[in-house]
Amino acid sequence: MLRSESPFRWIHSWMKEMDTDIACFRLGNVHVIPVTCPNIALEFLRKQDAVFASRPWSVASHTLSGGFKTVIFSQYGESWKKMKKVLASEVLSPSRHRWLHDKRAEEADNLVRYIYNQNKNSGRVNVRMACSHYCTNVVRRMMFDQRYFVENILDDGAPTFREEEHVDALFTTINYLYAFCISDYLPYLVGLDLDGHEKIIQEANKTILKYHDPIIRERMQKWRENDGGMFIDENELKRIEPQDLLDVLISLRDAGGLPLLTQEEITAQMWEIMIATIDNPANVVEWAMAEMINNPEILNKAAEELDRVVGKERLVQEKDIPHLNYIKACARETFRLHPVAAFNGSHVLLSRRGLGRNPKVWDRPLEFRPERHLANDDDGNMHQCSPKEVVLTEPDLRFISFSTGRRGCIGETLGTTLTVMLLARMVQGFSWLKPPGISKINLGESETKLQSLVEPVVACANPRLPQHLYP
Repeated sequence: MLRSESPFRWIHSWMKEMDTDIACFRLGNVHVIPVTCPNIALEFLRKQDAVFASRPWSVASHTLSGGFKTVIFSQYGESWKKMKKVLASEVLSPSRHRWLHDKRAEEADNLVRYIYNQNKNSGRVNVRMACSHYCTNVVRRMMFDQRYFVENILDDGAPTFREEEHVDALFTTINYLYAFCISDYLPYLVGLDLDGHEKIIQEANKTILKYHDPIIRERMQKWRENDGGMFIDENELKRIEPQDLLDVLISLRDAGGLPLLTQEEITAQMWEIMIATIDNPANVVEWAMAEMINNPEILNKAAEELDRVVGKERLVQEKDIPHLNYIKACARETFRLHPVAAFNGSHVLLSRRGLGRNPKVWDRPLEFRPERHLANDDDGNMHQCSPKEVVLTEPDLRFISFSTGRRGCIGETLGTTLTVMLLARMVQGFSWLKPPGISKINLGESETKLQSLVEPVVACANPRLPQHLYP
């Protein structure tokens, strides 16, 4: 197994061969329990949630979370409760989501400009790059109130070298959070770096901190100089209003009026917010576009829904999301068929692939059929307007999008918004075609990046809206 490109794929293959929905593997000092049945998964995440709420130690999570100072990777205890409360009430609350709306809207416009210019300049668009930079632009705007680390003179929607380096480092950390690292299971090997993971993780983390730390230090100094956010204007004491999530975290105070979070906690949590925000939407939408470009009928249905709900005289907005059931069905089907892998270091491995492709749960599980998530008549025909709003969450764990339980994702509203807006803007704004000479988008999976396409999707994107809508 250790010689395998992906031990977790080996585990899934073994379970399929043995025709079992649950197993237990001892990998060094860690017992890993893979599960592919929704009912068993619910038992773990709901009835036995407290037993399995903690995280085992791993090289990547320890290094990148600043010594377990974040929500996702910290042990279940007081520190975890503190950080989760901060995120739930101050960062990811409904009111904060509304407060950040304009920043997300600007980046949705920037996405359209970027794709338009890429297609105009080269005739082709790298979908993976468009998705990843849209997501990181959004989260940089929300956290630092800036799209670029330095001013982009051209401002054609494209990233500069600094943003590209930042994105590459973020996705490197994500890939190694998923990766099988031998020292996670044999801790006495830590420091020997037999598989080279430790060096790669440290270098990627160094790159991220190179961009984050100066901004965080400067902002914290500004708040200290203004006595925790107070300043005098025309002889009147006034409070500085936070402009972004970094300001929000710095401004928090405990019962004694002291800063609630240390610089180390803020730094670690900012990284975690970034990787949690960019991974799911970017990966899912690239897979969705690959499937839809290969199935023009599905792509046309999605475009027709947008034309019916939004029209062609304006760009789709967040307020339209509740009415875009087919777009959301496409996203749900992608979560089911091509899920993002679970972070490494879980005692219980809820097999996202196994759950979403379980033939006991899903009819023809390997087919991409968004209609399965809509209200159908007895003949299986899709109603144009489903009587029930489609959502990306799946409470019955027939597949996993944002998980559930104590460790479930508390950012599902933000995740849903980014995923649907990214997919909707791409489908509404452009007619997507396979490049000349390409009969089909390659849907092969990467051997080194779990659940990622083996190569970036590259396609032609022809504008389908009036010229004035391309900012």
